[in-house]
Amino acid sequence: MANKGNKKRRQFSLEEKMKVVEAVDSGKRKGEVAKEFGITPSTLSTFLKDRTKFEEKVREASVGPQRKRMRNALYDDIDKAVFAWFQEIHAKNILVTGSVIRKKALNLANMLGYDNFQASVGWLNRFRDRHGIALKAVCREDSDRLMNGLGIDKVNEWHAGEIIKLIADYSPDDIFNADETGVFFQLLPQHTLAAKGDHCREGKKAKQRLTALFCCNASGTEKMRPLIVGRSANPRCLKNVHSLPCDYRANQWAWMTQDLFNEWLIQVDARMKEAERRILLLIDNCSAHNMLPRLERIQVGYLPSNCTAVLQPLNLGIIHTMKVLYRSHLLKLILLKLNSNEDQEKVDIKQAIDMIAAAWWSVKQSTVVKCWQKAGIIPMELTDSNTEAAASEPDIAIEKLWHSVAIASCVPNEINFQDFVTADDDLIISQELMDTEIIQGMVAGENTDEAGSEDEGEASLPQQPKITITEAISSAQKLRRFLSTCVGVPDAIFGQLNGIDEYLMRRVTQTLIDSKITDFLQTK
Repeated sequence: MANKGNKKRRQFSLEEKMKVVEAVDSGKRKGEVAKEFGITPSTLSTFLKDRTKFEEKVREASVGPQRKRMRNALYDDIDKAVFAWFQEIHAKNILVTGSVIRKKALNLANMLGYDNFQASVGWLNRFRDRHGIALKAVCREDSDRLMNGLGIDKVNEWHAGEIIKLIADYSPDDIFNADETGVFFQLLPQHTLAAKGDHCREGKKAKQRLTALFCCNASGTEKMRPLIVGRSANPRCLKNVHSLPCDYRANQWAWMTQDLFNEWLIQVDARMKEAERRILLLIDNCSAHNMLPRLERIQVGYLPSNCTAVLQPLNLGIIHTMKVLYRSHLLKLILLKLNSNEDQEKVDIKQAIDMIAAAWWSVKQSTVVKCWQKAGIIPMELTDSNTEAAASEPDIAIEKLWHSVAIASCVPNEINFQDFVTADDDLIISQELMDTEIIQGMVAGENTDEAGSEDEGEASLPQQPKITITEAISSAQKLRRFLSTCVGVPDAIFGQLNGIDEYLMRRVTQTLIDSKITDFLQTK
């Protein structure tokens, strides 16, 4: 009996608890699961009861999967501040030792007003245990090896080693790349020179930018719905708008953040689970990508640091092509205004979202495949040889369009269309925290995802009236009459118009049926 009383109590890590829960979810009987993991039925019931708490902790990456207790730190605000700093350093692949972490903790503690805090070795060990970083997170030998010797040797080494292992179990249809880009969505041709090279950390231009996340597969058969981050959570132009061709989020600086990227990842993971697919997702090491949630259907592979310009498919022409198409559409709008002698109105967020999404969906499959081949991630023989026939942008028609607008807008002669397209290539797309910003977040409880005010940056834009279903049907009929007077309209255009007609008629018919039922019930 004495030995039974002194029996050491077993503790389980979050990872072990989640394995137990997953075993039950797989359809196994609870008794079999308890026997398999050597636990009592009451312990199993406790795990199942607390599963939501476990999943939330792992998903938020606030604790490491090996963590056995979820007790908060004694100096919780210091712990959060140090971890926020560590995430930034970790994203840049900078080697961090225990002594460096302790010195930074003392510095941040002083800034927070703690004079009696001691960053001891014991505190450091508990800090590592709480966040599951230990030594493996600060060393990352493979990343350090790839980071040294920037150049062709580094790229060849990755092609010959890591990427072969990553793609071995996946077809081109299931290999994806995701990346963000900044967009000055209101940029006019005559302002190209002023925008060129601007990082847009703050100031007036911060209100005129968006960050867009794009993702596509190596075969070019699948482009995911874009995620666009703006500054205003509720812009007036989106009032009464319930459907968009993309996902829209907002925060204070219109940047990508860890929370937004992880939310997007979880949604993609859920779609892959529903479709019973497993995919490989290649991403870079920007600060928004450095602490990922727990994923079931997505294997994440990191591209080597400082090599994305030559290894990331989206950076090798896909995003550039999207921007060419976006700027071209913008030029057409400007030319129409100039031709009708109307005042040039600024593009609002709704128009920008529509044009960015349309540009993304218009990027050709051949262009996507060609960029993946250029990155060396998929060999030539896996794709159609006709991809070399992909059209190059800008073409002659776009150059003529640029020339017309440039003359009418008095654009300096030294500015060309490519300058206009690449003017926002240097925009910062994710947050880089400074010590003072970390402390402000701890003291004032500010959230970096806090969006701007509703009307910010839109004071000069008139609110558009709500369009009725009857007006929409009338417009579709006018468009059909106009197309009937044109020569050589492709059949696909009429097919798309038929789809619009069908959708609108279905909506109005359902509305009439619902109103008749309501009238009938009211007379009873």
